Amino acid sequence: MSQAQTEVLWVNVSPSLKRFDRPLLQHLAQHSKIAYWEYQAQYDEASSIDRAIVLLQDYLKHRSKPVHLIGHGLGGVVALGYTRQFPDRVRSLSLLAVAPQPALTWHSHYYVQRHLLPCSQVQVLAQVARALFGPAAPYPIAPLVHALAKDLDFAPSPHSLYKVTTLPEGGVDVPLMICHSQTDSIISQPLIQRWLKWFKPGDTFWTCPTGHHFFHYSQPELVNQQLHKFWNQVHKRETRHHHLVCA
Repeated sequence: MSQAQTEVLWVNVSPSLKRFDRPLLQHLAQHSKIAYWEYQAQYDEASSIDRAIVLLQDYLKHRSKPVHLIGHGLGGVVALGYTRQFPDRVRSLSLLAVAPQPALTWHSHYYVQRHLLPCSQVQVLAQVARALFGPAAPYPIAPLVHALAKDLDFAPSPHSLYKVTTLPEGGVDVPLMICHSQTDSIISQPLIQRWLKWFKPGDTFWTCPTGHHFFHYSQPELVNQQLHKFWNQVHKRETRHHHLVCA
């Protein structure tokens, strides 16, 4: 799909995990024009959220109209950082499984567990996989561990074995939707609700009843319905504002 036709842009910075985005993308594409932006650092270059934001801006800077931006997990963190820097280029921001403290991802959970447990990377990642997907994991544990290990190597996470860090907290100037799963053990329900203190009129908070951290994979139709409801509300507010300005 050409960039000029794009209405919704999905931000992914975890190529080894993109299989979990596909069911929702297929639902979204039935009623929206979707583009998929992907970032992966190479072994010989620095990997950082700032670098990903610069490359995302290189992609979006030639667009004549702002885009609905969406991302899950660390991809959502990059989308959040981009929106704060370039709000005029973003029509709305939808974040799936992104904590109010944006650096709190499954990666930070993994590194904390590595410090606490006398276990190998494979053993800890197996525990992380069960936490991310629950008892009914969509794949055997070994392929999930392999995919998560690749993401540790290539995703622009700010964490390492030496340090688990934080990122700036706060909201955004554009319409914001926060999506979360009630069964997410990485980002708990009390924690995700801290987003509400930065909400403004028109922002939306929605909790999926199940699905764990990758709820958009197991509940794509339900998430799709909520996202389109949010985007329709954004469109209606924009239309009302336009009529008031032109009246």
